[in-house]
Amino acid sequence: MTKYFHFIFFWAICFMASAQGQPQFDLVLTGGRVMDPETGLDAVQNIGIQDSKIVAISPETLSGKRIIDVSGLVVSPGFIDLHVHGVTNTEQEYQLHDGLTTALELEWGIGPLRAWYARRQSNALINYGASVCWPFERFRAFEKYRGQAEQLLETARKKELGLVSTIQEITPSYSEIPDPAEREQTLKNIEESLQAGGIGIGIPIGYLPQTNPAELYEVYKMAGASETQLFTHVRQPNMAGIQEALSNAMLTGAPLHIVHLNSMALGNIELALNMLEDAAAGGYRITSEVYPYTAASTSLESAMFEPGWQQRLGISYEDLQWVATGERLTKETFETYRKEGGIVIIHMMQPEWIQTGLSAEGIAVASDGMMYAPLAHPRTAGTFTRILGKYVREEKTLDLMTALKKMTLIPALILEDIAPAMRQKGRLQVGADADITIFDPDTVRDRATFEGGLEFSEGVEYVLVGGILILEKGETVPDVFPGQPVYGKFRQ
Repeated sequence: MTKYFHFIFFWAICFMASAQGQPQFDLVLTGGRVMDPETGLDAVQNIGIQDSKIVAISPETLSGKRIIDVSGLVVSPGFIDLHVHGVTNTEQEYQLHDGLTTALELEWGIGPLRAWYARRQSNALINYGASVCWPFERFRAFEKYRGQAEQLLETARKKELGLVSTIQEITPSYSEIPDPAEREQTLKNIEESLQAGGIGIGIPIGYLPQTNPAELYEVYKMAGASETQLFTHVRQPNMAGIQEALSNAMLTGAPLHIVHLNSMALGNIELALNMLEDAAAGGYRITSEVYPYTAASTSLESAMFEPGWQQRLGISYEDLQWVATGERLTKETFETYRKEGGIVIIHMMQPEWIQTGLSAEGIAVASDGMMYAPLAHPRTAGTFTRILGKYVREEKTLDLMTALKKMTLIPALILEDIAPAMRQKGRLQVGADADITIFDPDTVRDRATFEGGLEFSEGVEYVLVGGILILEKGETVPDVFPGQPVYGKFRQ
């Protein structure tokens, strides 16, 4: 019904404008191959945009204040990334060239959220949002760390707090067991940040593996009672970690999204997918994502590399690549850099595991893109174009419509209950937000590599965010910041 009224409203605007002899639309995209994964539309059409909305999709000629010929290009809903850690405009420009119109920090989250949203307002290239950072809210609930937490809050009001600095600050609390009052305060802090706009709750339990199961279960119970989406890194990259997350969600009714299933399940990816399928068949709201690379990336000082990591991950020192220099590690350099702190790339997956994850029904594509560094993991810059170039055009692992669905509609569907704005994204339909990605299917590809570092992808020709051109003929439009906040449903 809502879509019907949108349709009538927008066409009424167009009729009045036409009757008055004025251009019908602010912008017209003409002659492109328009693809909408929800309706299955795949045809050469013209698109009319008014203000921030799509108001016409038609084979008929449309008039507008500006007309852009996109013949020979694919016109798609803007790509949506559920999992980024780079949230500044530096990373957003790489994301933009990768076709993204919305990039969200949901695994780790942001703290404090209210200050972060305010700082990004009117200063973002693409749409942005974040979950509540459970580790941060837990940290500031401890009486012992309250002073440090306040210092972090003050810093965050003035500048961005990156993932690495946050991990380093809260590491001392990892082994602490909160008393009942601190556990209660953690839940109150979470509720407060949900009211600040948080898109669910980020549960990176893999970075706090000593967390008591009872404490973790309380967060799941809170989420189940309020129907709040959880985004979780599992405790360990194995089936036991996945089963813990699944059992908690199924017992509490909490909506659950497991991040980067490829690097959580590793060689058991098919079994993990079967479990998710069975859970969905049972009526549970459990979803997941994969990225198209055989390497992961995280902070070397994190709990991921506590003793026994070689056995847990099935790798050795030379499988670790230090981002600052690009070098492969030895026992000696591992110990040195772990004390120093920083990001490593972890070469630990097989190509067939990635193909299995990508081919699964209902699984989204998400990057887990890291903060900017010249030699950062290439997924920071090239995840979505890699899907289109390597896995659609070259290897034919996915057909084009399926790939677009995994990068647009499925992420929107995963989020639409917790973030209502997503109901108008991930679609190319009358009444939808004019977040649009336009690319050349014959040339689109990622250019970032493990050896050469970050490079802008190529083949993405135009990107619109809320009807505003931010990428034109493959170049970033200067001094334009159309990105809008995406908030959770509890915002007050």
